[in-house]
Amino acid sequence: MDECLEKPLSAMAGIGIETERRIQQLGIYTIADMLNYFPYRYENHEVLPVEQLRHGEKVTVAGEIQTEPAIRFYGKKKSRLTIRVAVENILITAVFFNRHFLKNRLNRGTAVTLTGKWDKYKLTITVQDVSFGMPDPTKQIEAVYSITGKVTMKQLRRAIGMALDTYGQHLTETLPEQYRRDYKLPLRREAYAAIHRPETKQQLKHARRRLVYEELLHFQLKMQLFKRRQRMGTHGISHAFTEEKVLAFIQTLPFSLTAAQNRVIKEILDNMKEPFRMNRLLQGDVGSGKTAVAAVVMYAAYLSGFQASLMVPTEILAEQHCQALTELFQGTEVRVALLAGSLKGKKRQEVTTALASGDIHIIVGTHALIQDDVVFHRLGLVITDEQHRFGVEQRRVLRNKGTEPDVLFMTATPIPRTLAISVFGDMDVSVIDELPAGRKQIKTYWVKHQQLERVLQFIDKEIQSGRQAYVICPLIEESEKLDVQNAIDVHAQFQYYFKNYRVGLMHGRLTADEKERVMTDFTDGKVHILVSTTVVEVGVNVPNAAVMLIYDADRFGLSQLHQLRGRVGRGDHQSYCILLADPKGETGKERMQIMQESDDGFVLSEKDLELRGPGDFFGHKQSGLPDFKIADVVHDYRALETARKDASELIAGKAFWVEEEWAALRKYVETSGALDDRKLD
Repeated sequence: MDECLEKPLSAMAGIGIETERRIQQLGIYTIADMLNYFPYRYENHEVLPVEQLRHGEKVTVAGEIQTEPAIRFYGKKKSRLTIRVAVENILITAVFFNRHFLKNRLNRGTAVTLTGKWDKYKLTITVQDVSFGMPDPTKQIEAVYSITGKVTMKQLRRAIGMALDTYGQHLTETLPEQYRRDYKLPLRREAYAAIHRPETKQQLKHARRRLVYEELLHFQLKMQLFKRRQRMGTHGISHAFTEEKVLAFIQTLPFSLTAAQNRVIKEILDNMKEPFRMNRLLQGDVGSGKTAVAAVVMYAAYLSGFQASLMVPTEILAEQHCQALTELFQGTEVRVALLAGSLKGKKRQEVTTALASGDIHIIVGTHALIQDDVVFHRLGLVITDEQHRFGVEQRRVLRNKGTEPDVLFMTATPIPRTLAISVFGDMDVSVIDELPAGRKQIKTYWVKHQQLERVLQFIDKEIQSGRQAYVICPLIEESEKLDVQNAIDVHAQFQYYFKNYRVGLMHGRLTADEKERVMTDFTDGKVHILVSTTVVEVGVNVPNAAVMLIYDADRFGLSQLHQLRGRVGRGDHQSYCILLADPKGETGKERMQIMQESDDGFVLSEKDLELRGPGDFFGHKQSGLPDFKIADVVHDYRALETARKDASELIAGKAFWVEEEWAALRKYVETSGALDDRKLD
């Protein structure tokens, strides 16, 4: 960007110290900041014929005043001023509240342009904005900016307009002519002018398209370079194993792998053979068979003379994974062991000693794996399940217990492709998008609170048949802020209703040992009904649990509801998910309907992203989402895909690095930190 755009705001005529200080509260310090402070919406002042105006909407009309103003005062300092205005050949009424000071300007015969709420039945406009004279055709679409403090919209529009007029010509072109021609994009300075002061909707659309693509291309260039630097800069393990032996192991598995499992196994094994460190995310819906994939690639690590570790969030999950892997490796020489917090004294010493000597080939554990006394003989593959449950530092410590081991993150949270490209753009992504054959579909029903008695009778019937049930509540204790059922109250109600059964309670305020005890009792069948908050969301396998009842289900996002639903349906019995909700808004109703219609986690995650937005999808501050100025990863996903493809081709080709056509983009990445070890801006 031209250096003169880095000048302070005070460099512009008419911006004094006080105005500059106010505008700085918006995070605007330079001319460049000013030009990049994009509107968040637009007011449409397009003047339409009266018969085309829609009832209850904000509209703009223009005409000539036909009557003198009539004013009525009421209450303290409140007034209602009315005039009659001829719009085309129709006489309408204009109402102004608390603006009696306009009386002397609203004269009969004066032309006015009025914006406000339209009542088509009374032919009345409740005026919000008035300007004298007929409308300016160049100001039919007006930018609306986010403002705070003492900055007014008028001040900000004026300042941004001055910046455009004075410095707009210094917005140098960054996109090569080839891209502008292929994608029919306007020049950069034209796009900035149109985004702030559009004359037509079409002009605004093209300007936004240009600026969105440019921002996403810049982002993807940084991500692709960062990814390339990570791969080329690390001297990882080049695993040496014979594919015949891996295939022979797959043949011993007690089930057939799906085509999706075979595809991702190939992607991971190809990575493991390369001489730099793997950094891959494996996404798979609940029940898609990620553990089987992990077993195969860990076996490949064993064949090449290395150890593998699998770190999971909870001890009970670690025990289940360890048991599953031990069964899968029966008939091989692979030795699997468990390392968790409950393992103490002599038993722990035996495991850590065998791990350090290399007698243990695969270790499954919780964060106990990252303790100082845990030493590996030759760690070559690190797998983390539900990686977002561990801090960055925890994952780093485990990775550093080997010499540049390959890293595989696994998650059962289906992440929409748009977010995977954005948040995990520095990783390779593998997706298991197919469930094993023969799995029974979980039947999902949405019921209202008035039907709770029938639901309880249904649960009673299932328990009599030998099944178990989860009951999920949004809160632990009663809250005045939210009218939702809480776990403690619901637990008490269920204990009263199900006197002959054992009802457990689990929530986030229990200690880790208490949670473990409750979950173990439920897994072992000692607890028939488990009332819980969402702490059961991830991983635990209870094949006998066949009913999932979710209170106030409209309070949850689709992805979370799908995760909770996935706690049942793990055995041979038909399973059910019951959504108890009386949603007041359309979004809540839509979520309930979608849950009944779809059991595809990726479809649901995309829909969840549309309904809730990217910040809410991950949890706002920890999302890791890039802070785009104009692009929206949800709605601009096609532009994101195009930018990723273009960036990948540019980085891989020679022309980008040498030809003048790409100089502006090259300069951008050079100053962004993507070519060295600085943090990416």
